[in-house]
Amino acid sequence: MNHNALLDEMIRYEAGVPGRIQHLLKVHAFSKLIGEEEGLDEETLATLEAASIVHDIGIKPALEKYGSSAGPYQEKEGAPVAREMLTRLGYDEKRAERVAFLVGHHHTYTATHGPDYQILVEADFLVNLYENGDSKEEALSVREKIFKTEAGKKILNNMFEI
Repeated sequence: MNHNALLDEMIRYEAGVPGRIQHLLKVHAFSKLIGEEEGLDEETLATLEAASIVHDIGIKPALEKYGSSAGPYQEKEGAPVAREMLTRLGYDEKRAERVAFLVGHHHTYTATHGPDYQILVEADFLVNLYENGDSKEEALSVREKIFKTEAGKKILNNMFEI
């Protein structure tokens, strides 16, 4: 499935905030890579890719409403915005609902239901660990607590030479 219209829409949505645009592109790339290496079926991979593109869509409304982009605010505010955007761009209802669920839970690390959820969390961590300048020790701790996929672990190990 081609997600270029969604990518274009998110780049417009995040206009003037290049760091968030860079972030979503990197999370999308890692999600796609891990999903393909883990052998996701076409439908699950398409849902994962869409979710990875819009995963932080809640930052903007959370900042406007609460003055904070904390994870719980992103999750609360992002799900309906993601659902609306995907529906407007012609994504089917089932995919839009799953993406909204993933957006609404991507900072909740307990009981990740489904490979798309797990991979989205791992891809976001890969990018956040780098962007935050975290240490090898922090990366190792995150790997032990969060990472489950072999592909995600391999990338993390290589990035941080673990």
